[in-house]
Amino acid sequence: MFNFKFIFSDLFPRRWFYPLLSLVVAVSVLVATPHPTPAVPWRDLLLRGVQVIQLSNISDRQEVQIGQQINAGLVGQEFRLYTNRQVNAYVDEVGQRIAAASDRPGIPYTFQVVQDNNVNAFATMGGYVYVTTGLLRTAENEAELASVLAHEVGHIASRHMVEQMRQTAISRGLASAAGLNGSTAVQLGLQLALDRPRSRKDELEADRRALQTITKAGYAQSAIVSFMEKLLEQGGSPPSFLSTHPATQDRIAALEKELDPTRATVGEGLNQASYRANIRPLVPVSRRS
Repeated sequence: MFNFKFIFSDLFPRRWFYPLLSLVVAVSVLVATPHPTPAVPWRDLLLRGVQVIQLSNISDRQEVQIGQQINAGLVGQEFRLYTNRQVNAYVDEVGQRIAAASDRPGIPYTFQVVQDNNVNAFATMGGYVYVTTGLLRTAENEAELASVLAHEVGHIASRHMVEQMRQTAISRGLASAAGLNGSTAVQLGLQLALDRPRSRKDELEADRRALQTITKAGYAQSAIVSFMEKLLEQGGSPPSFLSTHPATQDRIAALEKELDPTRATVGEGLNQASYRANIRPLVPVSRRS
């Protein structure tokens, strides 16, 4: 085995030693790997060994890259995606319409359906939004689905996970003066995606953004409230995206104050039959007629 420290300390000043050593280690990993993934550029693979993320001013590109790696850790390991093309295409169509009307349309958004009977939706950084098959069955129309997706896009637009990652990294002593190691950022982001911690401020902000977004996208404002009310009426524990502080009743009250009475029920997406047709593979036979 070569003594890398001896070689590099003779050729380069000490201040260059550790960055160059990290680069050598990254190259060694690439050379030793029998089948590198073709879809990932070699330059990005090299950077993973040495990249430091400055969370206070993380770029869109960096956030999307971290989101891609978090998504890779979630899909197939933490949950299974629903593979019906019709349903996935429909959810993506609604999601892209919401993303285009959001406060942050400049990044790529990925909307995925999770095979899970629980009613849930969540998002991670970099434009990744997930909705369960249970939620799709529970929603009565497209506007209600759009309101859920808009809430999750609201978290992304506000960069809530980036801020949560920054605060968590600082509290755990994971961030140095230079920033946070890229691989540590991915692992921390994966944990936050699974735990989905939310604050009162974050939830209310995502709700406000969601209402503004569905209105701009042309959906009926009332859908965001009707979906929350429907879940409360069903009893039992609310899904995690509703169970965080503040209480769901308080969120409904705050949203009702923001609704425009003259247009609350005016807009697209309220046709139940059309919605059921779009998610037909998920609709029980008894409800298809």
